[in-house]
Amino acid sequence: MKRREFIKISSIGLGGIALASSLYKWAPSDIFGQFLNDEVDEDTERIPTYCEICFWKCAGWIHKTADGRIKKITGNVDDPNCNGRLCPRGTGGVGMYYDEDRLTKPLIRTSDRGKDTFREASWDEALDYIAKRMREIADKYGPECTALFTHGSGGKYFGHLLNAFGSDNIGAPSYAQCRGPREVAFFTTFGSTIGSPEPTDIRDTKCLVLIGSHLGENMHNSQVQEMSDAIDHGASIITVDPRFSIAASKSKYWLPIKPATDIALLLSWIHVIIMEELYDKDYVAKRCHGFEELKQHVKDFTPEWAYGITTLEPQLIRDAAYEMAAAAPAVIVHPGRHVTWYGDDTQRMRAVAILNALLGSWGRRGGFFNPEIKHLPKYPAPPYPKPGKSWRDAFPGKFPLADSVLANGLCDATIPAPDRDCSFRTWIVNGTNLIETLPNRANTLKAIEELDLLVVIDTMPMEITGYADVVLPECTYIERYDEIREATQREGTLALRMPAAEPAGDSKPAYWMARELAIRLGLGDFFPHEKIEDLLDWQLNQVGSSLEEMQKIGVKKFKREYDDLYMRDSDEVTFNTNTGKIELYSTELANNGFDPMPVYTPHPEPPAGFYRLNYGRAPMHTFTRTSNNPNLTDLMDENTVWVNPKVAASWGLENDQYVKLQNQDGIISDFAVKVRVTERIRHDSVYMVHGFGHSNTRLSRAHGRGASDSQLITNVMVDPIMGGTGMRGNFVTFITNFEEA
Repeated sequence: MKRREFIKISSIGLGGIALASSLYKWAPSDIFGQFLNDEVDEDTERIPTYCEICFWKCAGWIHKTADGRIKKITGNVDDPNCNGRLCPRGTGGVGMYYDEDRLTKPLIRTSDRGKDTFREASWDEALDYIAKRMREIADKYGPECTALFTHGSGGKYFGHLLNAFGSDNIGAPSYAQCRGPREVAFFTTFGSTIGSPEPTDIRDTKCLVLIGSHLGENMHNSQVQEMSDAIDHGASIITVDPRFSIAASKSKYWLPIKPATDIALLLSWIHVIIMEELYDKDYVAKRCHGFEELKQHVKDFTPEWAYGITTLEPQLIRDAAYEMAAAAPAVIVHPGRHVTWYGDDTQRMRAVAILNALLGSWGRRGGFFNPEIKHLPKYPAPPYPKPGKSWRDAFPGKFPLADSVLANGLCDATIPAPDRDCSFRTWIVNGTNLIETLPNRANTLKAIEELDLLVVIDTMPMEITGYADVVLPECTYIERYDEIREATQREGTLALRMPAAEPAGDSKPAYWMARELAIRLGLGDFFPHEKIEDLLDWQLNQVGSSLEEMQKIGVKKFKREYDDLYMRDSDEVTFNTNTGKIELYSTELANNGFDPMPVYTPHPEPPAGFYRLNYGRAPMHTFTRTSNNPNLTDLMDENTVWVNPKVAASWGLENDQYVKLQNQDGIISDFAVKVRVTERIRHDSVYMVHGFGHSNTRLSRAHGRGASDSQLITNVMVDPIMGGTGMRGNFVTFITNFEEA
């Protein structure tokens, strides 16, 4: 199969099957046959939506049969996030709606935390209980001792409620556990963060460099499609990964790097680009600050130096650098998404940003474009009370460049300490399974035991729901209105989500829950609209649209206000940095006592008989959110652990043999996982897909299937610059003789 054919299949909705046929050795199935036709069936009604299964939030249509049954979900052709094509997760959203394991009744705990024993309650009882306890705890400790953890659309409404209550301690794990280092790194370099979707001009690039970014498996929809088109137009792909990933199989150069040595490779590339004068001289001279300091900094970081660290042949390092330079400025060193690896991640991402700057790709066609977003106005509301303290008070002088609340910081600050006058006493957890999301599970459980109140809002029973005092069942995105999606793209777009069915059981949307709680807390003025539809219609009216229009079209595009998608060479641009230029030498980092340019520091090696634990995603799954979805478990119902053949031979391991994994701290996986013997992984590492090994017995398809990588991540390397949690410094060995639980 040619690489273009392979990727083209994935871009039209059969990604899970196409990728699986090569990577996981599954036979094609007809499960997605019903989802391939973007046209409206004559016998169906269609309702606009945008997907909630991952953060890409592709806009689409929910199709209903004449008898009211939800038949399928297809993409909206006017949406630049998907161009009318949904990935397997998006098309599989129907399974989320029909999952019989869903939460459908409010629950109140009747035994000790963690035993997952509850009784059903009415909404009035559950909300009255929560409001009463929130007030009691706030009166005693202050409203600032209430924290919100959120991932998903409902976070906007619960965040609004928390701000009105008097707390701004609102954390999304997607920052400190995923993308934070790149945001700080690019801001300190270009004066601008990356955002989501990333403003990468992949469709026009001539060279795409993926360093730990797994396009094709993470299924960032529009980027996968653009990569397909770019390959069609002759673009080359360079992939840096200890694993032979899907992207690696499409690459001109695959660099199977030794894990934890990426900064050495990046510094070596910078050395070659500068010392062989391959950088964009005019761009650097006009737009960059600190070139001479950088040149002196990297003068000794030759490919030969990097070879001894990365195990990559010097000529391979040079050839990859030449490939980038030949394509410049239409080249992208991709910033990635999940970049919290080794604790020096902001500096690693600084090296990525610097390399893009040297090649002149920032603001240039085929590099990074200037994104546009259409913001909707906020409805007038009373001013928020000013909090007396925040999460930062628990960490004086630490993480100075963090520009968002750290979820792990909220967790750590919940555990009492003598130097804190307030530990968090109330957690509201919306749409994020913290037991699997935050690294160092023991620390999370320790924090939970210190809480006076834990409220969990979710669509599914998860590990975190078993520790809740109150569980509130949220209806799925298929059954509710939500905020208008404002996409960051080449042009501003808005997308509507509206219900295609009544909420199952007694589940409710987040807006309704947040408003009802606000009323009980005496904060009803912050939610003046009884129906969210009225709020959405008001917002849309302010930009010349209406709810009625959006119900018909689903997606509305707005022309760019200025012709500034790319910088012109003649443009005089002031960057939002201390010098007004792209900072190769970061004055902001220097001012805060950090290295102004990236420095390679060796990281610990696996002990004898242990292997570095690498993890990632499969095309049909997003974290733990999809692991019980009946449509998607048909494609992948458990993960495997990838093991190099030499390692397998030394242990006597065979394909499909079940083993348990034990990490460097003696933690053993609760459940066994199948071995996959493959040349696609280095001998010093293993690999597994994240999101499996659920311990919640209420998940009929996911319970006990595969192993949880999160359980084995106990060594957390915290980035001192912004607090990100490096999670790739954990090592595992195999247990072949064990008793089934």
